[in-house]
Amino acid sequence: MSGIEKAAVPVGAPTVPGIAEPAARRGIAHALQAMQAIVMRELIKFSQQTGRLVSALVRPLLWLAVFAAGFRNVFGIAIVEPYDTYIPYDVYIAPGLVGMVLLFNGMQSSLAMVYDREMGLMRLLLTAPLPRAWLLFCKLCATALLSVLQALAFVIVAIALGTDLPLFTLGGLHALVALICGALMLGALGLLLSVHIKQLENFAGTMNFVIFPMYFISTALYPLWKLQESGAEWVYQLARFNPFTHAVEWVRFALYGKDPGAAPWVVLGCLIVFFVLACWGYDPQRGFGGLTKRGGGPA
Repeated sequence: MSGIEKAAVPVGAPTVPGIAEPAARRGIAHALQAMQAIVMRELIKFSQQTGRLVSALVRPLLWLAVFAAGFRNVFGIAIVEPYDTYIPYDVYIAPGLVGMVLLFNGMQSSLAMVYDREMGLMRLLLTAPLPRAWLLFCKLCATALLSVLQALAFVIVAIALGTDLPLFTLGGLHALVALICGALMLGALGLLLSVHIKQLENFAGTMNFVIFPMYFISTALYPLWKLQESGAEWVYQLARFNPFTHAVEWVRFALYGKDPGAAPWVVLGCLIVFFVLACWGYDPQRGFGGLTKRGGGPA
């Protein structure tokens, strides 16, 4: 015990091991223990759902092996940033398919949140003696970790199929950072959507208005200049303001060691906005997105 801690103990008070430990240190240890428990729960649950990993890989691999193969020579990509030479279509589409993995898992986490809420598990979690924002952040970290692991598994299979990606460079490390931030942003979006999805039956319809527009109106499948060149000006403008576009572009530019421009700031800004709104939606004064008891108390 340090001199300061000894001075804080009243004269004659019994010395109990750990009694003088700073409250802040105990609080941090408690918070980290809660994060570990939440993340491990999600990892264990995921390890028992082998079909979830298979489906997460089959979807983008079909695009890579079938769709990209069909357009490999028909839809070549010109020499534009971040590329220094002409590239085949499968190389261009690979970062977009990585984004697809992040997007679908982020939205699937929203479904899991709705399920946990209906089963009462989410209500039990949010009554823990920790800040609500921290508990939601732990859930977000667990979702992002699963998203990144699935994305890395897809990248390994894509390389095995012959897709040329410059991973083992400094750009590969930057791309990993972009991957993590993109996973956090899309996980925060899923967290926000779970506030407003009241029942599991409404999930499919809601996702159709989120997943497909975000994916197809982006640079995941085609570059922005192609959209503008084809005269689809409104699609071009929507793609420019789509957060998913910036997540994909950050990964794409990072792979080749090029400046991603404003993409990181857009991704990080959207991450903060989505997470703050999700925390606001899960505030007990409003219940879960406005789900309150008739008496006015939290649901």
